[in-house]
Amino acid sequence: MGALIPVYEARHWDAGHLVAGVDEVGRGPLAGPVVACAVVLNPDAVPEGLQDSKTLSAKRREALNELIRANAQVGIGQASVEEIDEVNILQATYLAMRRAVAELPLAPDHLLIDGNRMPPDLPCAATTIIRGDAVSPSIAAASIVAKTWRDCVMKKLAQQFPGYGWETNVGYPSKCHKSALRNLGVTPHHRRSFKPVHNILYQEKFSTR
Repeated sequence: MGALIPVYEARHWDAGHLVAGVDEVGRGPLAGPVVACAVVLNPDAVPEGLQDSKTLSAKRREALNELIRANAQVGIGQASVEEIDEVNILQATYLAMRRAVAELPLAPDHLLIDGNRMPPDLPCAATTIIRGDAVSPSIAAASIVAKTWRDCVMKKLAQQFPGYGWETNVGYPSKCHKSALRNLGVTPHHRRSFKPVHNILYQEKFSTR
């Protein structure tokens, strides 16, 4: 795949503005936080090979993650399982995005956000871009850092809660994960508002009566 062309970033760079790409990872898993990242690339030091994180091998993502962190401004935000269950996954995603932007060392002038929904209460102007991680290097960089960071979180949790396969499925509803839910039960890191988890808790509640 060829290098992503900074079409959306170019006019901001030409004006001397700070533009941040924003992306999230972890909306679909049954366990773990939802994580967002904001990245302000240096126009003169854009890492080569930026692509949608889902198209990259883990080894390549990790290498690019190091390059991005060494050459760009990075902010990471997350929303916890408790927050996801309290406000729903969409609102928790918005919360993680706002936290990621707030963690940037310098306040950006404009945000490029992956998707077609605009989070509320952003600190500056923003543009949503459908499949932004496939067309914008800033958003691609954010997707790489967010996924690398969240995968690391889930691998650490896998050591505390073995048997769910989080070291490989990172909380997504794989066959192994769903089987472990039935056999081992629900952990504190499972999203109780998500149907497969909710259903197991419901069954457990009535089976003990």
